[in-house]
Order: sequence, then structure tokens, then C-alpha cells
Amino acid sequence: MSFHSAKETLKPAPNMLPTYSAEDLTKGADQAQIVLGDQTYTLRITRAGKLILTK
Repeated sequence: MSFHSAKETLKPAPNMLPTYSAEDLTKGADQAQIVLGDQTYTLRITRAGKLILTK
């Protein structure tokens, strides 16, 4: 598995949290894998434009 750096979207956010485009994370596809520690999660963009994060 390779890791890609996601480009942070530069939008002013009231709470100043990092903001990322789901399309950037998925590189134009409908799924991406996100690793946290030793766990891998799948981020999926549905046909309805919703996000689902599963383990």
C-alpha cells in the first residue's frame, strides 16, 4: 500500500481545523484508505454524494 499526501484546502474555517476535499483524498475515484495507527479504514463517496467511513 502506498501513502499519498492530501492537499489541504485553504479555506478559512471558524474553528481552524484542517480541511480536505474528499475528491483530493480519493484522487478522483470513489474510495480511499485512511490509516490510523495499525487500523485501516475505507472512505467511500456514495452516488448520492455522501461520505461513509468503515473499518
